[in-house]
Amino acid sequence: MEIPAKYESSAIEKKWYKYWIEKKYFHSEPDDREPYVIVIPPPNVTGVLHMGHMLNNTIQDILVRRARMLGKNAVWVPGTDHASIATEAKVVAKLKNEGIEKNTLTREEFLKYAWEWKEKHGGIILQQLKELGASCDWDREAFTMDEIRSGSVIKVFVDLYNKGLIYRGVRMVNWDPEAKTAVSDEEVIYSEENSKLYYVKYKIVGEDNYLIVATTRPETILGDVAVCVNPNDTRYSGLKGKSVIVPMVNREVPVIFDEYVDMEFGTGCLKITPAHDINDYEIGIKYNLPVIDIFNDDGTLNHSAGLFVGEDRFKARELSVEELKKLDLILKIEDYQNKVGRSERTNSVIEPKLSLQWFLKMEQLSKPALEAVENGNVNLIPSKFKNVYRHWMENVRDWCISRQLWWGHRIPAYYINDTNEFVVAGTEKEAVELAREKTGNKNLEAKDLYQDGDVLDTWFSSWLWPISVFNGILEPENPDFKYYYPTNDLVTAPEILFFWVARMIIAGYEYAGDKPFSNVYLTGIVRDKQRRKMSKSLGNSPDPLDLIKEYGADGVRVGMLLCSPAGGDLLYDNSLPEQGRNFANKIWNAFRLVKSWQVDENIEQPEHSKVAVRWFESKLNETISNINQQFDTFRLSESLMSVYKFFWDDFSAWYLEIIKPEYQKPIDKETYVRTLDFFKKICLLLSPFMPFISEELWQFMKDKNDPESIVIAKWPEINVVDKEILDEFENCQQVVANIRTVRQEKNIPQRDKLKLYVIKHCSYSSVFDTVSIKLGNLEEVIFTEEKINPSSGFLVKTNEYFIPLGNLINKEEEITKLKEELKYTEGFLVSVMKKLGNEKFVNNAPVNVIEIERKKQADAEAKIKILKEQIEGLK
Repeated sequence: MEIPAKYESSAIEKKWYKYWIEKKYFHSEPDDREPYVIVIPPPNVTGVLHMGHMLNNTIQDILVRRARMLGKNAVWVPGTDHASIATEAKVVAKLKNEGIEKNTLTREEFLKYAWEWKEKHGGIILQQLKELGASCDWDREAFTMDEIRSGSVIKVFVDLYNKGLIYRGVRMVNWDPEAKTAVSDEEVIYSEENSKLYYVKYKIVGEDNYLIVATTRPETILGDVAVCVNPNDTRYSGLKGKSVIVPMVNREVPVIFDEYVDMEFGTGCLKITPAHDINDYEIGIKYNLPVIDIFNDDGTLNHSAGLFVGEDRFKARELSVEELKKLDLILKIEDYQNKVGRSERTNSVIEPKLSLQWFLKMEQLSKPALEAVENGNVNLIPSKFKNVYRHWMENVRDWCISRQLWWGHRIPAYYINDTNEFVVAGTEKEAVELAREKTGNKNLEAKDLYQDGDVLDTWFSSWLWPISVFNGILEPENPDFKYYYPTNDLVTAPEILFFWVARMIIAGYEYAGDKPFSNVYLTGIVRDKQRRKMSKSLGNSPDPLDLIKEYGADGVRVGMLLCSPAGGDLLYDNSLPEQGRNFANKIWNAFRLVKSWQVDENIEQPEHSKVAVRWFESKLNETISNINQQFDTFRLSESLMSVYKFFWDDFSAWYLEIIKPEYQKPIDKETYVRTLDFFKKICLLLSPFMPFISEELWQFMKDKNDPESIVIAKWPEINVVDKEILDEFENCQQVVANIRTVRQEKNIPQRDKLKLYVIKHCSYSSVFDTVSIKLGNLEEVIFTEEKINPSSGFLVKTNEYFIPLGNLINKEEEITKLKEELKYTEGFLVSVMKKLGNEKFVNNAPVNVIEIERKKQADAEAKIKILKEQIEGLK
């Protein structure tokens, strides 16, 4: 097979992905092997591939590909999330463009449009993942609203309701006026924003005086029902039993006293608006205050406001300030920074709102999930997130699980017409039966019931994901679920540690009696060089598919992972995938070089090649061992760097240079065969990270005893590591590096042969002398007991090396250069001795630090001795 001069990534990627799919290498069925399972964090059906997906899915693919090579029955289950809020917003916008308003459609008509949109756009992101090389079991693709997943969600809702854990009640919720739905506490993002603090006058009834109240939201004055002060605040002790007039609406409200009020904030007077602030709501309940809700669901003012009806809340703020100024009721306005909550989905400012919603009691449910992380049964990587997890779980609130949308899992609660009664059931038929029992009316029919109009929070389906993808809710005894659950590793983002990860652990213990996964690998955030999160709005996020087109999938995978430790942010620029592409080209060219050599079966293996093979075999085994340890501890970025450096430095820069035959001369068969075997093992190590180039090279190298694809090849095993030969080769590397430095400094061409004299000590080994001779282009290595003058010398360990220079140098210039180096080294020694002479440093520094300083002293003293001898020898 002829090897093309250039590595054409695009054609190769398409060829091998098609081949892998046709061969069903990614498909798994239960058998007697150990399973290895990853479930994909299901991306939204609205989504397209972004840089965060690239990082996350590269990591998942690396883990699952290596598990496959370790002989495990590996499966990576793909799927998508229906994403209630995001998808409904997309469909509403699409219909609007077509001149159709949602409120003119029935629920069924709208859902027909939504399903059409999902079928057309919903699978885009999964198709894009294939471009990256994702080795998912595509036969197992799931969707959170498909039949099995929907059935699972409904069954769990009914079960939790019957256990008394789901209830319906009026509570203060986070309301998104743009999406017109409640959102959970975890879906609200808080940030410091510039606001105004308005000091407003409230007239005291029966007095010609005012209370001054500071507020950031003058528009909510229209819903005020009291003013509250702290009973310990002596400024207001005379106000007991008094009332004030609410500005603009002239409503008389009481002054109440509660220690909740912060005497230091503003004026120490707090206006109470129970309908629009969670703390005011609690105070309202405590003092039995009325509730005036002034907002419509879309954030405009309703008739209860009395003023500015139909205006948006922010416009109403401007109008309120104008009106208060007109009435001379504003004392002053100050600039103010406060925390503002925005909806994660729409970025709309959240409105606290009293609403009838469905809730899930979390306190008892969450205890096993907290314990699982505390005792290490579920391992968070990196472990720093354990504290964040503990804080959330110890302060967990009841989960608002209802959403005022049409796209999603409709809540299975059925209301009985003309009553306040309802039943919760898995099907309409079951609901009729329960309603008959509840009312005693055996004549009730389906037409006498109507189903709740809300849908469930999207997370209420995805919290079941590791169970439901294997149908473990509906059929807990099915062979897939019993074999694949619990899964092994989850790769996800820290920002959904509570949203999703914690809730999956809760569901795992509640519905499977076991953790859903053993390890949670939390990725960092992909940022630009200015540390800004990549986003379309900032225009700083490249299109991943364009990157794959330019740098190849393997290049992008390498680029994404090279600088991305678990939990650490990735500072991205295009130099990273470029580095990955260059690495692929380096591998390709190295392979072409090896395959270009002519093999002569009759020539003997040279000594330098023989020892190079011995060294490289040990280095390979050491590298495999290191990579295995790095995988075991999820240091995946380090494991890639280990392979990268091993190929670039040990294999290409050293091994190939040692064994490379002279120009137009053949290589011996033994060295050639061993080199191809080494290349094969390197490809196996590269395969999880760079699957496409590894497969292409495997096809060039495989023999009849090898698997037909590297995807199903065995991960290389560790054999004996000869530490002694590794240490000896390190000495050889230093010798060669010093010879090259001498050539460079003295302008001695590489083609000119040199002699190397050695004063050897007990640590000297001649094993790699033949390598030094070849790489240093030496005539010979000669042992001596005396210094050679004039010469250039250097130390490696305790052995002294000299290269005779004869007429190769200008003596005066050389003496000047050596004196400068001597002066620098003596100065360096003085600084080291000062440190070692400092009693405080010696008594307090760690032993290893002191040892390092003493080694610096010894090395500097030895170097000074040699430099002085060299100067003397040149005189």
